[in-house]
Amino acid sequence: VQLVESGGGSVQAGGSLRLSCVASGLFFSSTGVGWFRQAPGREREGVASMNGYGYTRYLDSVKGRFTISRDNAKNTLYLQMNSLNPEDTAVYYCAAQGRSLPSLERSDYHYWGQGTQVTVSS
Repeated sequence: VQLVESGGGSVQAGGSLRLSCVASGLFFSSTGVGWFRQAPGREREGVASMNGYGYTRYLDSVKGRFTISRDNAKNTLYLQMNSLNPEDTAVYYCAAQGRSLPSLERSDYHYWGQGTQVTVSS
């Protein structure tokens, strides 16, 4: 299984970014997938997730600003991030389960990408 993220970068507060994650080696369309982030000195936290039926869950602090989506034909997961603020600065990771849970729990995920840096300046 391989997960490869892209789309990170540096933006000013209020800006937008879209992260992408291309998956291979798993039945992507039926797998629960998610985005996590880890800021320096902090635990990795679940930001958004989607199960194989399209049900989504979001971290409270990103609700209304971030949108998770997937293109099963392209085996690709996306995270659209709008109205970014400096507290969103972190390394963002794509993750996939061996199940299909709409989970934000790190322990539910077995496969991880390498991470992509998102930096938001004020």
